[in-house]
Amino acid sequence: MEISEILKKNGFAFKKQFGQNFISDPNLLDAIVHDAGVDGETTVLEIGAGAGALTRALSKAAKRVVSYEIDKTLAPVLSETLSGCENAEIVFRDFLREDMAALERDLGEGYAVCANLPYYVTTPVVLRFLEEAERCKSVTVMVQEEVAARFSAKENTPEYGAITAAIAHRGTCKTVRKVPRTMFYPRPNVDSAVVRIDFGGGFEVVSEKAFRETVRIAFLSRRKTLENNLIHALHISRERAKELLALADVADGVRGETLSPARLGKLSDILFELKIIN
Repeated sequence: MEISEILKKNGFAFKKQFGQNFISDPNLLDAIVHDAGVDGETTVLEIGAGAGALTRALSKAAKRVVSYEIDKTLAPVLSETLSGCENAEIVFRDFLREDMAALERDLGEGYAVCANLPYYVTTPVVLRFLEEAERCKSVTVMVQEEVAARFSAKENTPEYGAITAAIAHRGTCKTVRKVPRTMFYPRPNVDSAVVRIDFGGGFEVVSEKAFRETVRIAFLSRRKTLENNLIHALHISRERAKELLALADVADGVRGETLSPARLGKLSDILFELKIIN
């Protein structure tokens, strides 16, 4: 039975606040599972089970699947679509409120994230893994096409921003698949893409907190120079701002968006070591 028919049979009503757009095409679902590198030894964490189509595809390939779903009215739908998927567990809670350390202890070492993320939580969810995860090996998620461009953007481009730097610090990101809006039910107003973030191969910083704050300041006002952003955010003199940028080998008059993630990391180390940022 088609997903749309199962939804109708169970009287399910789509809720705009949850950004619900489901995929049912089996070839696309299997392709996403392949993109995530899921095999019989993989424990998978999914955020947003939806109607369970991707959950079921993951279940067929993975060792274990733990899937979060915030909408409890999907329970009867998932009971039907995941019938026989003994290795799949649905958790009806808000992932963003979960204790990451406790969850990772349950998932074990080297789990993978694979999800058709509700678009309204894309950045908060991805940031949780970038800032808090210690055991995650990769994150493969469906996002809006323009968000995918931001995730892997190069410095000094319109798409480059704080999330780009955060990803580059922890690992590498690439767009692995374009997905037209016609593949979703109901159909969204934008096209999508599958991106994969692999942890490892990034760069070290002295303080994670200082790095995040430095990145925030760098993109505080994209039209202003990095010097002016430092003055405004740190309440320091122009002379002091120039001194700090000189220590990081940053030229006068540049904007934050022109610095690579690694250069922002170097600046954050200097600001932390000089106790400008704690």
